[in-house]
Amino acid sequence: MKQSLQLKIGHQLTMTPQLQQAIRLLQLSTLDLQAEIQEALESNPLLEVNEQEDSTASESSDNSSDKNQPQSENSSESPSSNDESSADGEATSELAEGDWSEDIPSDLAVDTSWDDVFQANSFSNTGLARNDQEDYDFDSRRGSTESLSDHLLWQLNLTPMSERDLRIAEAIIDAVGPSGMLAQSLDDISEGLNRELEELEEYEVIAVLHRVQQFDPAGVAARDVSECLLIQLKALGLSGPAFDKACELIRNYLPLLGSRDFKTLMRKLKIKEKELQEVIALIHGLNPRPGDIIDSSSTEYVVPDVFVKKEGQRWTVSLNPDIAPKIRINADYAAMVKRADSSADNTFIRDNLQEARWFLKSLQSRNETLLKVATCIVEKQQGFLDFGPEAMKPMVLHDVAEIVGMHESTISRVTTQKYMHTPQGIFELKYFFSSHVATESGGECSSTAIRAIIKKLVAAENPRKPLSDSKMTGLLEEQGIKVARRTIAKYRESLGIPPSNERKQLI
Repeated sequence: MKQSLQLKIGHQLTMTPQLQQAIRLLQLSTLDLQAEIQEALESNPLLEVNEQEDSTASESSDNSSDKNQPQSENSSESPSSNDESSADGEATSELAEGDWSEDIPSDLAVDTSWDDVFQANSFSNTGLARNDQEDYDFDSRRGSTESLSDHLLWQLNLTPMSERDLRIAEAIIDAVGPSGMLAQSLDDISEGLNRELEELEEYEVIAVLHRVQQFDPAGVAARDVSECLLIQLKALGLSGPAFDKACELIRNYLPLLGSRDFKTLMRKLKIKEKELQEVIALIHGLNPRPGDIIDSSSTEYVVPDVFVKKEGQRWTVSLNPDIAPKIRINADYAAMVKRADSSADNTFIRDNLQEARWFLKSLQSRNETLLKVATCIVEKQQGFLDFGPEAMKPMVLHDVAEIVGMHESTISRVTTQKYMHTPQGIFELKYFFSSHVATESGGECSSTAIRAIIKKLVAAENPRKPLSDSKMTGLLEEQGIKVARRTIAKYRESLGIPPSNERKQLI
Protein backbone atom coordinates (compact mmCIF):
# COMPACT_ATOMS: atom_id res chain seq x y z
CA MET A 1 0.00 0.00 0.00
CA LYS A 2 1.14 3.50 -0.79
CA GLN A 3 1.32 5.91 2.12
CA SER A 4 -0.30 9.32 1.69
CA LEU A 5 -1.51 12.28 3.70
CA GLN A 6 -5.20 13.13 3.89
CA LEU A 7 -6.93 16.20 5.33
CA LYS A 8 -10.30 15.67 7.07
CA ILE A 9 -12.71 18.18 8.60
CA GLY A 10 -14.80 17.09 11.57
CA HIS A 11 -16.49 18.22 14.78
CA GLN A 12 -15.44 17.02 18.20
CA LEU A 13 -16.81 17.97 21.60
CA THR A 14 -14.08 19.10 24.00
CA MET A 15 -14.42 20.58 27.48
CA THR A 16 -11.91 22.41 29.58
CA PRO A 17 -11.20 21.11 33.09
CA GLN A 18 -13.03 24.12 34.51
CA LEU A 19 -16.17 23.29 32.54
CA GLN A 20 -15.96 19.65 33.56
CA GLN A 21 -15.74 20.68 37.21
CA ALA A 22 -18.65 23.13 36.87
CA ILE A 23 -20.87 20.45 35.28
CA ARG A 24 -19.93 17.92 37.94
CA LEU A 25 -20.80 20.32 40.78
CA LEU A 26 -24.02 21.33 39.04
CA GLN A 27 -25.46 17.81 39.05
CA LEU A 28 -24.53 17.02 42.67
CA SER A 29 -27.26 16.83 45.29
CA THR A 30 -27.05 18.95 48.42
CA LEU A 31 -25.57 16.19 50.57
CA ASP A 32 -23.07 15.24 47.85
CA LEU A 33 -22.09 18.90 47.46
CA GLN A 34 -21.37 19.19 51.17
CA ALA A 35 -19.12 16.13 50.95
CA GLU A 36 -17.39 17.61 47.89
CA ILE A 37 -16.75 20.90 49.68
CA GLN A 38 -15.44 19.08 52.73
CA GLU A 39 -13.07 17.08 50.53
CA ALA A 40 -11.86 20.30 48.87
CA LEU A 41 -11.22 21.86 52.29
CA GLU A 42 -9.15 18.87 53.33
CA SER A 43 -7.13 18.63 50.12
CA ASN A 44 -6.51 22.32 49.37
CA PRO A 45 -4.72 24.31 52.12
CA LEU A 46 -5.72 27.63 50.55
CA LEU A 47 -9.42 27.01 51.19
CA GLU A 48 -10.88 27.63 54.62
CA VAL A 49 -14.28 27.98 56.25
CA ASN A 50 -15.39 31.57 56.65
CA GLU A 51 -16.23 31.29 60.34
CA GLN A 52 -16.45 35.05 60.79
CA GLU A 53 -19.25 35.25 58.24
CA ASP A 54 -21.11 32.37 59.87
CA SER A 55 -20.97 34.03 63.31
CA THR A 56 -22.16 37.33 61.85
CA ALA A 57 -25.07 35.58 60.16
CA SER A 58 -26.10 33.84 63.37
CA GLU A 59 -26.09 37.11 65.32
CA SER A 60 -28.33 38.80 62.74
CA SER A 61 -30.73 35.93 62.16
CA ASP A 62 -33.57 38.19 61.07
CA ASN A 63 -31.47 39.51 58.17
CA SER A 64 -32.29 36.61 55.82
CA SER A 65 -30.94 38.21 52.63
CA ASP A 66 -27.19 37.91 53.15
CA LYS A 67 -24.91 39.75 50.73
CA ASN A 68 -23.15 36.58 49.74
CA GLN A 69 -26.35 34.56 49.14
CA PRO A 70 -27.96 35.04 45.73
CA GLN A 71 -31.62 35.97 46.02
CA SER A 72 -34.20 36.88 43.44
CA GLU A 73 -37.89 37.61 43.00
CA ASN A 74 -40.05 36.06 40.35
CA SER A 75 -40.55 39.44 38.70
CA SER A 76 -36.86 40.34 38.59
CA GLU A 77 -34.18 39.37 36.12
CA SER A 78 -31.46 36.81 36.74
CA PRO A 79 -29.36 37.51 39.86
CA SER A 80 -26.19 39.45 39.55
CA SER A 81 -22.92 37.82 40.45
CA ASN A 82 -21.16 38.83 43.65
CA ASP A 83 -17.44 39.43 43.09
CA GLU A 84 -15.83 36.04 42.67
CA SER A 85 -18.07 34.23 45.20
CA SER A 86 -19.24 34.61 48.78
CA ALA A 87 -15.87 33.29 49.95
CA ASP A 88 -13.46 34.61 47.36
CA GLY A 89 -14.39 38.28 47.57
CA GLU A 90 -13.44 38.99 51.18
CA ALA A 91 -10.20 37.04 51.15
CA THR A 92 -8.77 38.46 47.95
CA SER A 93 -9.94 42.05 48.42
CA GLU A 94 -7.00 42.69 50.75
CA LEU A 95 -4.56 41.61 48.04
CA ALA A 96 -3.75 43.23 44.75
CA GLU A 97 -4.50 40.49 42.27
CA GLY A 98 -1.59 41.48 40.09
CA ASP A 99 0.81 40.77 42.95
CA TRP A 100 0.11 37.06 43.06
CA SER A 101 -1.57 36.05 39.80
CA GLU A 102 0.87 37.22 37.12
CA ASP A 103 2.09 33.73 36.33
CA ILE A 104 -1.25 31.97 36.85
CA PRO A 105 -3.01 31.01 33.62
CA SER A 106 -6.54 32.32 33.22
CA ASP A 107 -7.71 29.13 31.55
CA LEU A 108 -6.52 25.61 30.81
CA ALA A 109 -6.36 24.14 27.35
CA VAL A 110 -9.12 21.76 26.37
CA ASP A 111 -6.76 18.81 25.99
CA THR A 112 -5.29 19.06 29.47
CA SER A 113 -6.31 17.92 32.92
CA TRP A 114 -5.60 19.10 36.44
CA ASP A 115 -2.66 16.76 36.88
CA ASP A 116 -1.02 17.93 33.63
CA VAL A 117 -0.61 21.47 34.97
CA PHE A 118 -0.80 21.24 38.74
CA GLN A 119 1.16 18.90 40.95
CA ALA A 120 -0.88 16.55 43.11
CA ASN A 121 -1.39 17.61 46.69
CA SER A 122 1.20 15.67 48.63
CA PHE A 123 -0.84 15.36 51.79
CA SER A 124 -4.03 14.22 50.07
CA ASN A 125 -2.48 10.94 48.90
CA THR A 126 -0.89 9.88 52.14
CA GLY A 127 -2.17 7.11 54.32
CA LEU A 128 -2.63 9.58 57.16
CA ALA A 129 -5.05 11.65 55.10
CA ARG A 130 -7.05 8.58 54.16
CA ASN A 131 -7.28 7.54 57.78
CA ASP A 132 -8.38 11.04 58.76
CA GLN A 133 -11.12 10.96 56.14
CA GLU A 134 -12.35 7.61 57.38
CA ASP A 135 -12.44 8.86 60.97
CA TYR A 136 -14.31 11.96 59.88
CA ASP A 137 -17.16 9.94 58.37
CA PHE A 138 -16.94 7.00 60.74
CA ASP A 139 -20.56 6.89 61.89
CA SER A 140 -22.18 7.33 58.49
CA ARG A 141 -19.90 4.81 56.78
CA ARG A 142 -20.05 2.12 59.42
CA GLY A 143 -23.47 2.70 60.92
CA SER A 144 -26.01 -0.03 60.26
CA THR A 145 -29.55 -0.86 61.27
CA GLU A 146 -30.89 -4.15 62.58
CA SER A 147 -32.36 -6.52 60.01
CA LEU A 148 -35.25 -8.91 60.57
CA SER A 149 -32.87 -11.88 60.67
CA ASP A 150 -30.73 -10.19 63.34
CA HIS A 151 -33.85 -9.40 65.36
CA LEU A 152 -35.01 -13.03 65.26
CA LEU A 153 -31.56 -14.42 66.08
CA TRP A 154 -31.32 -12.08 69.06
CA GLN A 155 -34.59 -13.53 70.41
CA LEU A 156 -33.40 -17.05 69.62
CA ASN A 157 -30.31 -16.55 71.79
CA LEU A 158 -32.60 -15.70 74.71
CA THR A 159 -34.76 -18.78 74.21
CA PRO A 160 -33.72 -22.00 76.01
CA MET A 161 -33.39 -24.80 73.45
CA SER A 162 -31.37 -27.93 72.86
CA GLU A 163 -28.55 -27.75 70.35
CA ARG A 164 -30.60 -29.83 67.90
CA ASP A 165 -33.63 -27.53 68.13
CA LEU A 166 -31.36 -24.51 68.01
CA ARG A 167 -29.94 -25.62 64.66
CA ILE A 168 -33.45 -26.21 63.30
CA ALA A 169 -34.53 -22.75 64.47
CA GLU A 170 -31.53 -21.14 62.75
CA ALA A 171 -32.46 -22.87 59.50
CA ILE A 172 -36.05 -21.63 59.81
CA ILE A 173 -34.89 -18.06 60.46
CA ASP A 174 -32.60 -18.26 57.43
CA ALA A 175 -35.67 -19.18 55.35
CA VAL A 176 -37.67 -16.15 56.51
CA GLY A 177 -37.99 -13.52 53.78
CA PRO A 178 -37.97 -9.74 54.18
CA SER A 179 -41.77 -9.70 54.50
CA GLY A 180 -41.61 -12.05 57.49
CA MET A 181 -43.07 -15.04 55.62
CA LEU A 182 -41.24 -18.31 55.03
CA ALA A 183 -39.60 -18.25 51.62
CA GLN A 184 -39.05 -22.03 51.63
CA SER A 185 -41.31 -24.98 52.36
CA LEU A 186 -40.78 -27.17 55.40
CA ASP A 187 -39.78 -30.04 53.10
CA ASP A 188 -36.92 -27.96 51.68
CA ILE A 189 -35.82 -26.92 55.16
CA SER A 190 -35.89 -30.54 56.36
CA GLU A 191 -33.97 -31.72 53.33
CA GLY A 192 -31.22 -29.19 54.02
CA LEU A 193 -31.01 -30.23 57.68
CA ASN A 194 -30.84 -33.98 56.94
CA ARG A 195 -27.18 -33.59 56.05
CA GLU A 196 -26.36 -32.26 59.52
CA LEU A 197 -28.97 -33.85 61.80
CA GLU A 198 -29.53 -37.59 61.76
CA GLU A 199 -33.02 -39.10 61.70
CA LEU A 200 -34.74 -35.75 61.53
CA GLU A 201 -38.53 -36.08 61.74
CA GLU A 202 -41.06 -33.65 60.31
CA TYR A 203 -42.78 -33.14 63.67
CA GLU A 204 -39.49 -31.81 65.09
CA VAL A 205 -39.33 -29.07 62.46
CA ILE A 206 -43.00 -28.19 62.97
CA ALA A 207 -42.54 -27.99 66.76
CA VAL A 208 -39.58 -25.62 66.44
CA LEU A 209 -41.48 -23.62 63.82
CA HIS A 210 -44.26 -22.99 66.32
CA ARG A 211 -41.64 -21.74 68.80
CA VAL A 212 -40.21 -19.32 66.25
CA GLN A 213 -43.71 -18.11 65.33
CA GLN A 214 -44.04 -16.85 68.91
CA PHE A 215 -41.20 -14.38 68.32
CA ASP A 216 -41.68 -10.69 67.70
CA PRO A 217 -43.09 -9.38 65.37
CA ALA A 218 -46.30 -11.39 65.64
CA GLY A 219 -47.00 -13.50 62.57
CA VAL A 220 -43.37 -14.00 61.59
CA ALA A 221 -42.26 -17.31 59.99
CA ALA A 222 -45.80 -18.09 58.78
CA ARG A 223 -46.19 -20.41 55.81
CA ASP A 224 -48.97 -18.38 54.16
CA VAL A 225 -51.03 -15.24 54.70
CA SER A 226 -53.85 -17.12 56.41
CA GLU A 227 -51.51 -18.59 59.02
CA CYS A 228 -49.83 -15.21 59.51
CA LEU A 229 -53.13 -13.45 60.23
CA LEU A 230 -54.34 -16.24 62.52
CA ILE A 231 -51.17 -16.02 64.61
CA GLN A 232 -51.61 -12.27 65.02
CA LEU A 233 -55.30 -12.61 65.78
CA LYS A 234 -54.71 -15.19 68.52
CA ALA A 235 -51.91 -13.05 69.95
CA LEU A 236 -54.46 -10.31 70.66
CA GLY A 237 -56.07 -12.53 73.31
CA LEU A 238 -59.63 -11.66 72.24
CA SER A 239 -62.79 -13.72 72.41
CA GLY A 240 -66.41 -13.47 71.36
CA PRO A 241 -68.54 -13.91 68.24
CA ALA A 242 -66.57 -11.38 66.17
CA PHE A 243 -63.30 -13.12 67.02
CA ASP A 244 -64.68 -16.56 66.10
CA LYS A 245 -66.11 -15.33 62.80
CA ALA A 246 -62.80 -13.54 61.99
CA CYS A 247 -60.90 -16.80 62.49
CA GLU A 248 -63.39 -18.64 60.31
CA LEU A 249 -63.13 -16.02 57.58
CA ILE A 250 -59.32 -16.13 57.61
CA ARG A 251 -59.24 -19.93 57.47
CA ASN A 252 -61.82 -20.48 54.73
CA TYR A 253 -62.92 -17.31 52.93
CA LEU A 254 -59.90 -15.00 52.69
CA PRO A 255 -60.05 -14.85 48.83
CA LEU A 256 -63.65 -13.60 49.04
CA LEU A 257 -62.51 -10.76 51.29
CA GLY A 258 -59.75 -9.89 48.80
CA SER A 259 -62.31 -9.66 45.98
CA ARG A 260 -64.69 -7.56 48.14
CA ASP A 261 -67.52 -10.07 47.71
CA PHE A 262 -69.35 -9.01 50.85
CA LYS A 263 -72.69 -10.58 49.96
CA THR A 264 -71.15 -14.03 49.61
CA LEU A 265 -69.23 -13.54 52.86
CA MET A 266 -72.40 -12.70 54.76
CA ARG A 267 -74.09 -15.80 53.34
CA LYS A 268 -71.12 -18.10 54.08
CA LEU A 269 -70.57 -16.79 57.61
CA LYS A 270 -74.32 -16.48 58.30
CA ILE A 271 -73.99 -13.00 59.69
CA LYS A 272 -75.50 -9.60 58.91
CA GLU A 273 -73.81 -6.56 57.46
CA LYS A 274 -73.13 -4.87 60.80
CA GLU A 275 -71.49 -8.01 62.17
CA LEU A 276 -69.39 -8.34 59.01
CA GLN A 277 -68.18 -4.77 59.50
CA GLU A 278 -66.89 -5.69 62.96
CA VAL A 279 -65.13 -8.77 61.60
CA ILE A 280 -63.50 -6.85 58.74
CA ALA A 281 -62.42 -4.05 61.10
CA LEU A 282 -60.75 -6.67 63.28
CA ILE A 283 -58.90 -8.19 60.31
CA HIS A 284 -57.85 -4.80 58.95
CA GLY A 285 -55.92 -4.24 62.17
CA LEU A 286 -53.60 -7.14 61.28
CA ASN A 287 -50.44 -6.94 59.19
CA PRO A 288 -49.96 -9.48 56.35
CA ARG A 289 -46.30 -8.41 56.10
CA PRO A 290 -44.99 -8.40 59.69
CA GLY A 291 -41.37 -8.21 58.57
CA ASP A 292 -41.88 -4.66 57.30
CA ILE A 293 -42.05 -3.48 60.92
CA ILE A 294 -38.32 -4.21 61.25
CA ASP A 295 -37.08 -1.82 58.58
CA SER A 296 -33.41 -2.33 57.81
CA SER A 297 -33.19 0.50 55.28
CA SER A 298 -31.35 3.65 56.25
CA THR A 299 -33.18 6.94 56.56
CA GLU A 300 -32.83 9.31 53.63
CA TYR A 301 -32.85 12.99 54.46
CA VAL A 302 -34.06 15.69 52.09
CA VAL A 303 -32.49 19.14 52.43
CA PRO A 304 -34.23 21.86 50.37
CA ASP A 305 -31.94 23.79 48.05
CA VAL A 306 -34.40 26.63 47.43
CA PHE A 307 -36.96 28.41 49.60
CA VAL A 308 -40.10 29.95 48.10
CA LYS A 309 -42.34 32.26 50.09
CA LYS A 310 -44.90 34.94 49.36
CA GLU A 311 -44.08 38.49 50.34
CA GLY A 312 -47.01 40.76 49.71
CA GLN A 313 -48.39 39.86 46.27
CA ARG A 314 -45.16 38.39 44.89
CA TRP A 315 -43.44 35.06 45.28
CA THR A 316 -39.77 35.33 46.23
CA VAL A 317 -37.08 32.73 45.62
CA SER A 318 -33.90 32.38 47.68
CA LEU A 319 -31.21 29.77 48.07
CA ASN A 320 -30.91 27.83 51.29
CA PRO A 321 -27.97 29.48 53.11
CA ASP A 322 -27.25 26.31 55.10
CA ILE A 323 -26.78 23.83 52.25
CA ALA A 324 -23.02 24.34 52.17
CA PRO A 325 -20.36 25.87 54.42
CA LYS A 326 -19.12 29.34 53.50
CA ILE A 327 -15.57 28.98 52.23
CA ARG A 328 -12.96 31.46 51.12
CA ILE A 329 -9.30 31.66 50.12
CA ASN A 330 -6.86 31.96 53.01
CA ALA A 331 -5.37 35.44 52.65
CA ASP A 332 -2.15 34.57 54.47
CA TYR A 333 -1.33 31.66 52.17
CA ALA A 334 -2.38 33.63 49.09
CA ALA A 335 0.03 36.45 50.08
CA MET A 336 2.94 34.02 49.89
CA VAL A 337 2.53 33.81 46.12
CA LYS A 338 3.99 37.32 45.84
CA ARG A 339 7.42 35.77 46.20
CA ALA A 340 9.10 35.72 42.82
CA ASP A 341 11.03 32.48 43.34
CA SER A 342 10.24 29.21 41.61
CA SER A 343 10.68 26.96 44.61
CA ALA A 344 8.58 23.85 45.07
CA ASP A 345 6.67 25.43 47.96
CA ASN A 346 5.79 28.52 45.96
CA THR A 347 4.73 26.41 42.99
CA PHE A 348 2.57 24.28 45.27
CA ILE A 349 0.83 27.34 46.74
CA ARG A 350 0.30 28.93 43.31
CA ASP A 351 -1.20 25.75 41.87
CA ASN A 352 -3.58 25.31 44.80
CA LEU A 353 -4.52 28.99 44.66
CA GLN A 354 -5.63 28.72 41.06
CA GLU A 355 -7.48 25.48 41.77
CA ALA A 356 -9.25 27.14 44.72
CA ARG A 357 -10.29 30.11 42.57
CA TRP A 358 -11.78 27.81 39.94
CA PHE A 359 -13.57 25.78 42.60
CA LEU A 360 -15.15 28.89 44.11
CA LYS A 361 -16.12 30.11 40.67
CA SER A 362 -17.78 26.77 39.91
CA LEU A 363 -19.73 26.99 43.18
CA GLN A 364 -20.89 30.48 42.30
CA SER A 365 -21.94 29.34 38.84
CA ARG A 366 -23.89 26.46 40.37
CA ASN A 367 -25.75 28.76 42.77
CA GLU A 368 -26.60 31.28 40.05
CA THR A 369 -27.83 28.58 37.66
CA LEU A 370 -29.91 26.89 40.35
CA LEU A 371 -31.49 30.18 41.42
CA LYS A 372 -32.15 31.22 37.83
CA VAL A 373 -33.92 27.94 37.00
CA ALA A 374 -35.89 27.93 40.28
CA THR A 375 -37.04 31.50 39.65
CA CYS A 376 -38.24 30.56 36.17
CA ILE A 377 -40.17 27.58 37.56
CA VAL A 378 -41.86 29.78 40.18
CA GLU A 379 -42.85 32.31 37.51
CA LYS A 380 -44.58 29.64 35.44
CA GLN A 381 -46.13 27.69 38.33
CA GLN A 382 -47.63 30.47 40.45
CA GLY A 383 -51.02 28.77 40.15
CA PHE A 384 -49.63 25.68 41.88
CA LEU A 385 -48.19 27.79 44.70
CA ASP A 386 -51.51 29.59 45.19
CA PHE A 387 -54.05 26.81 44.68
CA GLY A 388 -52.25 23.45 44.77
CA PRO A 389 -51.53 20.62 42.30
CA GLU A 390 -54.83 21.02 40.44
CA ALA A 391 -53.59 24.37 39.10
CA MET A 392 -50.27 22.95 37.84
CA LYS A 393 -49.47 24.10 34.30
CA PRO A 394 -47.84 21.82 31.73
CA MET A 395 -44.13 22.54 31.38
CA VAL A 396 -41.19 20.75 29.78
CA LEU A 397 -37.42 21.27 29.95
CA HIS A 398 -37.42 23.12 26.63
CA ASP A 399 -39.70 25.83 28.03
CA VAL A 400 -37.29 26.69 30.85
CA ALA A 401 -34.22 26.30 28.64
CA GLU A 402 -35.51 28.96 26.25
CA ILE A 403 -36.25 31.44 29.03
CA VAL A 404 -32.93 31.13 30.88
CA GLY A 405 -30.87 30.71 27.70
CA MET A 406 -29.39 27.32 28.54
CA HIS A 407 -29.35 23.87 27.01
CA GLU A 408 -31.97 21.32 28.01
CA SER A 409 -29.27 19.00 29.34
CA THR A 410 -28.18 21.73 31.77
CA ILE A 411 -31.76 22.19 32.97
CA SER A 412 -32.02 18.43 33.45
CA ARG A 413 -28.85 18.39 35.58
CA VAL A 414 -29.83 21.33 37.73
CA THR A 415 -33.31 19.91 38.45
CA THR A 416 -32.13 16.42 39.41
CA GLN A 417 -31.98 15.75 43.17
CA LYS A 418 -32.60 19.44 43.91
CA TYR A 419 -35.55 20.26 46.15
CA MET A 420 -37.74 23.33 46.58
CA HIS A 421 -39.44 24.24 49.86
CA THR A 422 -42.86 25.76 49.17
CA PRO A 423 -46.03 26.39 51.24
CA GLN A 424 -47.46 23.30 49.49
CA GLY A 425 -44.57 21.11 50.71
CA ILE A 426 -41.08 20.08 49.61
CA PHE A 427 -40.82 18.94 45.99
CA GLU A 428 -38.04 17.94 43.66
CA LEU A 429 -37.61 20.48 40.88
CA LYS A 430 -38.46 17.77 38.33
CA TYR A 431 -41.92 17.52 39.92
CA PHE A 432 -42.91 20.78 38.24
CA PHE A 433 -42.31 19.35 34.76
CA SER A 434 -45.15 17.36 33.26
CA SER A 435 -46.77 16.50 29.94
CA HIS A 436 -50.15 17.86 28.89
CA VAL A 437 -53.49 16.84 27.44
CA ALA A 438 -55.86 18.96 25.39
CA THR A 439 -59.04 20.56 26.71
CA GLU A 440 -62.28 21.27 24.90
CA SER A 441 -61.59 25.01 24.99
CA GLY A 442 -58.34 24.47 23.08
CA GLY A 443 -56.11 24.86 26.14
CA GLU A 444 -53.83 22.42 27.91
CA CYS A 445 -53.97 20.60 31.24
CA SER A 446 -50.90 19.08 32.88
CA SER A 447 -50.72 15.43 33.86
CA THR A 448 -49.92 16.49 37.45
CA ALA A 449 -53.21 18.40 37.63
CA ILE A 450 -55.09 15.38 36.28
CA ARG A 451 -53.52 13.16 38.93
CA ALA A 452 -54.59 15.64 41.61
CA ILE A 453 -58.15 15.63 40.25
CA ILE A 454 -58.22 11.81 40.23
CA LYS A 455 -56.98 11.73 43.81
CA LYS A 456 -59.67 14.23 44.82
CA LEU A 457 -62.42 12.24 43.07
CA VAL A 458 -61.38 8.99 44.78
CA ALA A 459 -61.27 10.69 48.19
CA ALA A 460 -64.84 11.95 47.74
CA GLU A 461 -66.35 8.79 46.21
CA ASN A 462 -68.91 6.53 47.84
CA PRO A 463 -66.98 3.56 49.32
CA ARG A 464 -69.92 1.28 48.55
CA LYS A 465 -69.87 2.24 44.88
CA PRO A 466 -66.36 3.46 43.99
CA LEU A 467 -65.78 5.27 40.72
CA SER A 468 -64.55 3.20 37.81
CA ASP A 469 -61.96 4.48 35.34
CA SER A 470 -64.69 5.03 32.74
CA LYS A 471 -66.77 7.03 35.21
CA MET A 472 -63.78 9.24 36.09
CA THR A 473 -63.18 9.77 32.37
CA GLY A 474 -66.73 11.09 32.05
CA LEU A 475 -66.34 13.37 35.07
CA LEU A 476 -63.15 14.84 33.60
CA GLU A 477 -64.90 15.40 30.28
CA GLU A 478 -67.56 17.38 32.14
CA GLN A 479 -64.72 19.67 33.29
CA GLY A 480 -63.54 20.04 29.69
CA ILE A 481 -60.54 17.69 29.96
CA LYS A 482 -60.22 15.11 27.19
CA VAL A 483 -58.44 12.03 28.47
CA ALA A 484 -58.70 8.34 27.55
CA ARG A 485 -59.75 5.65 30.03
CA ARG A 486 -56.38 3.89 29.73
CA THR A 487 -54.67 7.17 30.61
CA ILE A 488 -56.82 7.44 33.73
CA ALA A 489 -55.80 3.88 34.63
CA LYS A 490 -52.12 4.73 34.15
CA TYR A 491 -52.32 7.85 36.32
CA ARG A 492 -54.34 5.98 38.97
CA GLU A 493 -51.73 3.22 39.17
CA SER A 494 -48.92 5.79 39.44
CA LEU A 495 -50.71 7.22 42.49
CA GLY A 496 -50.93 3.78 44.08
CA ILE A 497 -54.75 3.77 43.94
CA PRO A 498 -56.23 0.27 43.43
CA PRO A 499 -59.02 -0.35 40.87
CA SER A 500 -62.65 0.21 41.79
CA ASN A 501 -63.40 -3.42 42.68
CA GLU A 502 -60.61 -3.37 45.26
CA ARG A 503 -61.68 -0.03 46.74
CA LYS A 504 -65.18 -1.26 47.60
CA GLN A 505 -65.80 -1.11 51.35
CA LEU A 506 -68.57 -1.50 53.91
CA ILE A 507 -69.33 1.57 55.99
